[in-house]
Amino acid sequence: MINRGDLVTRTSYKHDVLFRVQDIQENRVLLFGEEIRLEADAPLSDLVKVKSDDLKRRKKEAKEKEDYSYRLFRQDYQLMRQKRDYEASGGYQHQNAYFQLPSRVLHLDGDRLYLKKCIDLYQQLGLQVHGVHLNEKDMAHEIGDLIDKINPDVVVITGHDSYSKSKGSKHDLRAYRNSKYYAEAVREARRKVPHLDQLVIFAGACQSHFESLIRAGANFASSPSRINIHALDPVYIVAKISYTSFMDKVNVWDVIRNTLTGEKGLGGVDTKGLMRTGMPYDSEDEEEQDNPFQHPLS
Repeated sequence: MINRGDLVTRTSYKHDVLFRVQDIQENRVLLFGEEIRLEADAPLSDLVKVKSDDLKRRKKEAKEKEDYSYRLFRQDYQLMRQKRDYEASGGYQHQNAYFQLPSRVLHLDGDRLYLKKCIDLYQQLGLQVHGVHLNEKDMAHEIGDLIDKINPDVVVITGHDSYSKSKGSKHDLRAYRNSKYYAEAVREARRKVPHLDQLVIFAGACQSHFESLIRAGANFASSPSRINIHALDPVYIVAKISYTSFMDKVNVWDVIRNTLTGEKGLGGVDTKGLMRTGMPYDSEDEEEQDNPFQHPLS
């Protein structure tokens, strides 16, 4: 028996992707990728429950990839911090301590479990995030009020998606499960904040219609080559932008090189960083001020 919540693979795809069973309708099963933002459906006869040994192996491999990406980003952060230290001290001529103003992130996610994973990583990276679980179809209706309420610097619009060749060419938006909803949400966000450097937007999921999301106003989106993206990729993009000085332009390659997916799954346009530093900063008052964003990756 296969039940909702079970972890399965598809025989017809040679068990390549680990899925979580989201819903069962007679003999058709709705599947959500466990590590990648892919939504699919399959007949019950095509599914196989993952055995414990195979699951441990897959989880171990996924954890190794995530840890590697985190280490790369941490190294990148240290380089950015050294540059800020140099600039804030006038070329190390002064010893003035400085503080950092963190970016506010609004993250809309169509998957509750992915949202929790992302929030955990945001917090690990020292970023302030307001996460909201919404069905992809509802995002465009809710996003305007959420922007007014949260006043974010960054908006992430993601969840699940997929491209079906049987429904049309890769340029046909109707051939995608949720891309049109992401594009509508991006347009609504841009009506609130038109300028790309005043509100940074990431949009998309696995195999999403990259071009329509960029045209709608996203700074970064998936998926240029219509491949699957990892659940945590949006967080690394947000972190890179958030820890880059607002005086510097973020090169697209510098943003995506530390993600788990890379340039075939993620792309965007040059965008200014969001990090602002200030002084003076009294470290003796740190406990009283409860300042969690002072060099969070030290």
